[in-house]
Order: sequence, then C-alpha cells, then structure tokens
Amino acid sequence: MQLAGKVESCWVASAPETHYPRYEQADRCDVAIVGGGIVGLTSAWLLSKAGYAVTVLEARKIGQQVTGRSTAKITAQHSLIYSHLIETLGLERARLYGEANHCGVELIVALATQLDIACDLERKNAYAYTHEPRRMSAIEAEADAARSLGFDARVVAPAPLPFATAGALEFTHQAQFNPAKYLVGLADAITRCGGRIFENTRVGNVKRRPGGKSWRIESGRHHVDAEGVVVATHIPMWTPIPYDKRMRARCHTAMAFRTTSGAIDGMFIDVDQPSHSLRMGQDGDGPLLIVLGPSFPNGNDGDVAARFERLERWVRENVSAAGEVVWRWVNEDYDTADEIPYAGALTGEAAGMYVASGFNGWGISNGTAAAMLIADQIQGERNPWRTLYNPRRRAPTDFNPGGDTQSRVASVEDIAAGAGGVIEQGKRKIAVFKDSQGKAHAFSAACTHKGCTVTWNNADLTWDCPCHGSVFSCDGQVMHGPATDPLAPARVPNSSG
Repeated sequence: MQLAGKVESCWVASAPETHYPRYEQADRCDVAIVGGGIVGLTSAWLLSKAGYAVTVLEARKIGQQVTGRSTAKITAQHSLIYSHLIETLGLERARLYGEANHCGVELIVALATQLDIACDLERKNAYAYTHEPRRMSAIEAEADAARSLGFDARVVAPAPLPFATAGALEFTHQAQFNPAKYLVGLADAITRCGGRIFENTRVGNVKRRPGGKSWRIESGRHHVDAEGVVVATHIPMWTPIPYDKRMRARCHTAMAFRTTSGAIDGMFIDVDQPSHSLRMGQDGDGPLLIVLGPSFPNGNDGDVAARFERLERWVRENVSAAGEVVWRWVNEDYDTADEIPYAGALTGEAAGMYVASGFNGWGISNGTAAAMLIADQIQGERNPWRTLYNPRRRAPTDFNPGGDTQSRVASVEDIAAGAGGVIEQGKRKIAVFKDSQGKAHAFSAACTHKGCTVTWNNADLTWDCPCHGSVFSCDGQVMHGPATDPLAPARVPNSSG
C-alpha cells in the first residue's frame, strides 16, 4: 500500500541538523540527563544556568523523538481535564495542575524569546470543540471549572472551524511552535552555558556506584558518573518502580497538508469520539495544516496504513483548503490512570534519581513543568507541584492490559516486499521483514523488554510492542523504550514455516 506524504514529522524535517558527538569517554558531572527531549533539555538548561555541570545523553538525535513528533500545542487547555480533576482529585490538585501547565507554557514562550530561538512561535487560542449539541453542557461545565482556577476561558458557538460544530471551549493566549527547532535552539544555549550534549549515545544501564553516594550511567564500554541522574526517556527505565505496569501506551496518526496561510486560526481538539486535532504549522516550503487522528493502542492494530487513509478522507470531507499530503508520521504517548504525569524525585535505594513520564498526550506543557520541578528538587528548593506529580504515589499496577501481535502470517511467501509479518515456529515467533528488493530479514519477535510478541506497523515500517510500547525499526534496532536491546537476529524460516 502506497501512502501519500513523506514518512517524517514536519517539525523534524524543517529543523536544523545537529552534530553533537557520541559519548566515548569516562567522566564525571553533577547531573547526568538521559534523553534529549523537552524534559531533558529544559532541566539541563535550568540546571546549567544555576551552575551545575550537566551532561545530556541522547540515544538518537536531539528533538527528533517524541517531542519532535507531537502536535506541539503549547497550552494548558487539555480537552475537558479540569472538571474531571476537580471531580476525581479535588479542587486543590486541579488548581496545581492548571498552575503547573500555565507555568510550563509561559516558560517556553519566555525561553524562546530570551534565547532568540527561531522556532515559529505564535500566540494562539486553544479550542476544545464538539459536533454534538448534547455535549455543550460538558463544554460549559469545563469553562466554569477553568474559570474557577483562574483561566481566561469562555464558550463559543460555533467553533471557528470550516465545518459544522455545536460549539467549543476557548482558552485565550496559548501558543504553538516547532518543537524540534525549539529543542535544537535550547541545546545550543545549554552548550553555550557550559553543558555537554552527546547524541547517538544509547544508555544501557543506570546503577549505583559502590558506596551508594552517586550514579554510574553506562553506554557500551563507556560511562559517566554523576551525583544525580534524570531519566527523561519516553518511559522511565532502570528504576525500582514498574512504570510499564502503571502506564498505557497509545498512538496517533498525524498528517501535514499543504494549504494556504490562515486556513484555520487556532489550535483545536475534538472532545467527541473518534477525536481529531487540528492546527496550522509550516515547513521550509510554506504553510501546513496539521491534523491528528484518533488514538489507538500501540501495537494493537495490524493495519496502521488504513488509519492514514481514513484520516486523509476525513480531512478531505471537512477542510476544503487542504492540499496535497506532504508529511505523515505516528506519535506515541503514555497515559496514567489518574491523568496526572509521574515526575520528580525517587527515594530510598533510588535517591538521587529523577523521572518524568506519562503525560497523557500533553507533554509540551506538562514536560516543561516536570523539568521545572526536577530542577528545583535537585537544587533543594521547594516546589508546590511535588505532591501532584509525585512519581512514587500509589497507582494501579495492572493499568496496562497488554496485548498480542496483529501480524501473524503463515510463511515468508505471504510477506510482500516492503512489508513484515510474524511467523510461528513451534513455540518461537519470528519477525520477518522484506526489503524493497524482496530480501527477507529475520529477528526474534519477542520484545527485548518482557518478551511480548511485536506487531508490524505497515505505515512507519516498525515493529511495535503491544504490551508496553517499545518500538523497533524494521531492522530490529530500538527506537523507543522501555526496551534497551535490539531484537535478536534469527534465521529466516523456510517456506514450510
């Protein structure tokens, strides 16, 4: 199946390239940060400015992973979150959540301005809209909840969109940007402030040094020793808390269409199901309409390409200004049971380790707030969001139901060129990918995290774990954790399976 558009985030495609070295030494620092996304680099900047010696280790390239594949809305309006939080967690925690995310929004805007980062930053209003008149009462309740927490929120009817809606909740003075450009600029500022950044440096282990006073972060044969370590990966690894059981991975399809400037004005998310999200953006060739499709459990769909087809069809039916598909990609998020991220300091045997994850699809503002919290904790300063984001709080340990592969095929002959499938060989399952020339490449289909059988993603050409969200490239290399090791090579099954 041939899908329209290049397989890449429009943000990453239009961001400057980075050329930080691989970490190949043995050294020390005050704080080691694992992960070069919005949490890792924001905390690195705040700590570098405070005089800490900081080392950032990024497994791939700065800004090109989850942050660089988001819709990049800088907003404290998270659909209908505030009425839900007031009802389930109480007014005070809802207030703290609103405050944290408002501060996250404003820090991004301030840093982009003060550091002169060219990241297409624009102030925009954010809207949560509905097609259904019966849902307007929920919109109105959310507006009341948001206003009670200090937000400038109001109900508009209809929403300012080119298709029919019943109305929307509007938050004024929010923002949007190119997140990859922002992180590239922030990384440059970190190095100018004395911080060190390394790319293509996959961390294999984080462990206590003898004596238990500091940490050793290992990458291959090399290591860095640090008094503190921030695990700013997509999902925390090497921690005593099993976050893989406390969070659930989900994905979205995203597409960027060539369009005219001002095709829509604002950032929009549908509170109905199936939900869609829209905003304007741009690449090097001009304006883009960015549209996100409904979410689905990672690795639990055997035909992701069909989701792109449905998303394009929805856009064609609803937005006449949408032109050709230029870019398309899949992004992954982790959800928590209470819709609050896990962020901050661990204790006991993990004292000196800090984590941030589970942003429920709102990682730009939440991730920035998490970095602010972590930077305060490392400096010994009190932060009012500590109890809200508490990464040690009690949580259900069976929130992630897992899943099974959606890619079983009978034999190698059933796999077309450019596609993949999982073949059963007795108790073993073999993941087979055929390249464009039809040559078969085989790997164990067991995810190297906990052994779940991976599913072939026929849109991104990746192997996705349906249990805990690990993603591997078509040649078995780790793209997202919690897995840290590649899929094991295997012998290509013969035609009899």
